[in-house]
Amino acid sequence: MHNRAIGLVGASGYSGIETTRILSAHPRVELRFVTSDRWQGSTVAERLGVSGAAGALQYENLDRSRDLAKGCDAVILATPAEFSVAAVPFLLERGIKVIDISGAFRLKEAAEYPLFYGFQHPAPHLLATAAYGLPELFRSEIPRASLIANPGCYPTGAVLALAPFLKGQFLDDSPVIFDAASGTTGAGRKGTEDLSFAEVDEDFRAYRVLKHQHTPEIAQSLFSCRGARILITFTAHLLPVKRGLFTTAYGRLRENRSTAELVQVAREFYRSEPFVTVLNSAEEVNLRSVVGTNRCLLGIASQSEGYDPRRLVVVSAIDNLVKGAAGQAVQNLNIAMGWPETEGLLNLRGFYP
Repeated sequence: MHNRAIGLVGASGYSGIETTRILSAHPRVELRFVTSDRWQGSTVAERLGVSGAAGALQYENLDRSRDLAKGCDAVILATPAEFSVAAVPFLLERGIKVIDISGAFRLKEAAEYPLFYGFQHPAPHLLATAAYGLPELFRSEIPRASLIANPGCYPTGAVLALAPFLKGQFLDDSPVIFDAASGTTGAGRKGTEDLSFAEVDEDFRAYRVLKHQHTPEIAQSLFSCRGARILITFTAHLLPVKRGLFTTAYGRLRENRSTAELVQVAREFYRSEPFVTVLNSAEEVNLRSVVGTNRCLLGIASQSEGYDPRRLVVVSAIDNLVKGAAGQAVQNLNIAMGWPETEGLLNLRGFYP
């Protein structure tokens, strides 16, 4: 079997580290290069304990990414959005497939970037052609795309929770609400006071309330599921753990449905999806069952009487660094390259117990 050359730009951030680990053990990948200004000159083996050809790679300066990408079949960008918007056009012009883990190409409307990402988008023509890489919902767009925008971790957990019920027209026109909590690695490796151990440990708080950059991304995906605009409220919270993302989604049903019926709806919707599991109850969903894996767990509850009739609650759990970033990027790479979608992802190390 002839392995394909894949490059990784931005390999020392949390998502880049996780991507390196997955690609280094991928049976169809030759990891051609890794770039990182922070770790320039070190080897992957020294930094991550990876052996073999991938472990022997030296981290190169980020400025060399364009030259190093020559001859690669695909490049994964684990870089800030500002870097990605500059790098992607160059790579595409040279016929290299790109999976971008940043938010640089997730939104279809260029006008939303100044408000949510703080810059005018320099390549708005590429927004329409970028595939949104949430395979469980948009798989058909990925194989024919040269640019795949990897979803954010919060949108992955939120959209997978409600997609079956929006696609099936089970929800009425009421706004939907998402409360989500992520481990501290979701904020990247920036050393700020707010993310220091003394500030985070034994604490819990919301952040970027009503102005989080993932809100328009969630709304865009829900629109695709429903075929019409839907009002949403999304609130992100910071968990005092390293990794994992837990989302609680609230919607209102058009008519009363039992929890058992709704569980079957979701199981039928995701019946062919290797990484999504619908559990018997919402209380069974937890972070320790998904951390270190590419899995998404869903749990569902509804009530026909009581204090809030026709209420639907769906909880989801993912690893923000795997299904929320690196694992999903490799899942998209597999689809884009025509490989089995689960290649390199089924034996990732979980952390349970």
